[in-house]
Amino acid sequence: MVEGTSSKMQQIENGIQEPPEVPEGTKFSLENILGDHHDAVEHPGLKRQELDAPSTAAEGWDEESVNKPTSEGYCVECEDQPAEVRCDDCQDDYCEVCFAAQHRKGTRKKHVSKPLAVRRPNNTPSEQNGDHAEAGNEAKTDEDDEDIDMADESDIELERIGTSLPTSAAKNAPGTQPAVGSKVGDWFVERSKYIPLRLSLGERKYLRLLDAALQVSEYTDKVDTMGFALSKTKRIVLQIRELCAILSGLLLSANYKLGQSLFTDRDFHKNEQFYQDIFELGRRHKIMNPDKMRTTYGKLIYLLQDSQSPEVKDMLNFICVKPIKTVYSVLDVHGATGLLRDDLITYATMEIYSDGRTRREVQKDIRKKERAIEILSARYQCDGLDQEQVRQCLYSIGDNHAFLRSNRDPCDQMIAYLKQYFHPTQAKNPKHSLAIRSGKGGARLSHDHAKQYAYVLQSLTLWREILHDMFRLWSLAEQDLLSETGRYRLRDTGQGLNRVQAAPKTLHMMHAILHRAQQSVGSWVGSSAIHMGDHNVPNALMFIDKYSQIYRILLPICNTLRQIPIITEKPALRSYIDDEFGTDEGCILEILCDFFRHGFDGSGADNFFDAGSCIDGRLTSAWNWCAQLERKRYFPVFLLTGFVGFDGEW
Repeated sequence: MVEGTSSKMQQIENGIQEPPEVPEGTKFSLENILGDHHDAVEHPGLKRQELDAPSTAAEGWDEESVNKPTSEGYCVECEDQPAEVRCDDCQDDYCEVCFAAQHRKGTRKKHVSKPLAVRRPNNTPSEQNGDHAEAGNEAKTDEDDEDIDMADESDIELERIGTSLPTSAAKNAPGTQPAVGSKVGDWFVERSKYIPLRLSLGERKYLRLLDAALQVSEYTDKVDTMGFALSKTKRIVLQIRELCAILSGLLLSANYKLGQSLFTDRDFHKNEQFYQDIFELGRRHKIMNPDKMRTTYGKLIYLLQDSQSPEVKDMLNFICVKPIKTVYSVLDVHGATGLLRDDLITYATMEIYSDGRTRREVQKDIRKKERAIEILSARYQCDGLDQEQVRQCLYSIGDNHAFLRSNRDPCDQMIAYLKQYFHPTQAKNPKHSLAIRSGKGGARLSHDHAKQYAYVLQSLTLWREILHDMFRLWSLAEQDLLSETGRYRLRDTGQGLNRVQAAPKTLHMMHAILHRAQQSVGSWVGSSAIHMGDHNVPNALMFIDKYSQIYRILLPICNTLRQIPIITEKPALRSYIDDEFGTDEGCILEILCDFFRHGFDGSGADNFFDAGSCIDGRLTSAWNWCAQLERKRYFPVFLLTGFVGFDGEW
């Protein structure tokens, strides 16, 4: 739970008003919780919160004073989203996400609501690295092929799209990525606000210098420790200046002329722009490539986090942080955002697959994509924005599509496997039932087949939605981490000293994603609690690192399942599969059944209280299953299909 929220709840518990008497069957007791009418049971603290909220002041660092009235037209709970629903019982206006969160259980579930005519204010709260973006599911359609010359065909089709079709009046269904060749509307405009710009060749040289400097830096060892002679502020300033000095020395050795300019006056303030640029490109590279800088990014973000402290700024005499350079920010500065509404952009950024296609078809799509890039780069170049920069923006959007394919699509594949091999309500074969029981096989949850099926489906759906909006979540996480007002405290979380810091922006976005996932699957099984700023997930960096590893779990499983029919073409391996599992489908079913059971059984935590069905506990269970894979009967099948580990290259 966030620190500000915990202090607020503690203050509510000390309020002077007492809730009225409740019926015997709805009292908060163990008997009623375990009974048939547990949905009617409500914690007494919620009723006190309703009574005392108007007169209780929030004291958390990230809470606003209650004396300040909620802006008209905004949600009374989060205060930064337009109100969409009015609760007749509470007499309050909520956004859709907050209303669902506040009225999911207990007596509030029976409250009557009515929709409001939403009128979005002109000046909604803005975010540092971009505005709000609506994400969607990726859907692509194959192009009709005709037996004519590829170059002529591509030019004719691209010219028809680029000239005869209007590009401004197009509107796509909300949350749906435009198909190749269709109208794009504002989908790419919203999406590009969170897509970092791909690094140029010159920037990659600086990136190597930054990575080398961070490799030898002992920043966290010197700063996040106890019993040092110097004060923490002085240690921070000393370490930041030391890193900047290392960067200057490395630059001097790599480029004497450019490096010499940094040593002219030996003034950090005069070289502020250089240090901001080199730190920014490191952050930008990490967002686009989560696999990179796995040991150095933590040092970098903690260094920048400390540099935002007012005391450190005064002693340092320069600022290290600047906003991330995104595709939208580059185009917007030069007035070229029309590129993002041009229908040709779907061709210029499309991914080209070779599976199940002829060489001619692949070559035709490659030529079509190259031609679209050339047309757009020539069409939108202007003063200060040359063709190479336009191409870089298009390539960056293509990188985003590749990220979604490698990270989000494994979730779609596992959902497809779940629906293909298992029935939603009853097991086709008792041997392949998904039912689990607490205490059996390490499980800490008890679900029948239908409940476990729904639990797995909603977990995979939630992961998919998180990965689809990962770039936006990363942007908000950096805003929380690098906030000038956000303070952290060192705490032993059971895994050493960690920086525990609240992340209100990231948490609010996660609630919105959770609400979207709940609407998608209908009913919700298990807890909907999101850990952020506590010993389970200390800060936004830990949150991002945790959920950026989902594809490392699912992708090897998907690759193994896809390779099983291929390896069984060899007689010796076919004999092994038949002897051990009956058929190749029997092998696939055993792997899937075990993963859907024990990869989602609430296990894996250090103690009983941290385990279970919460949002983060679902991912902890999956990692625990990965750690047990070598003990499974089907582990040799993974090795036969090329598996080298969940941290390997695929």
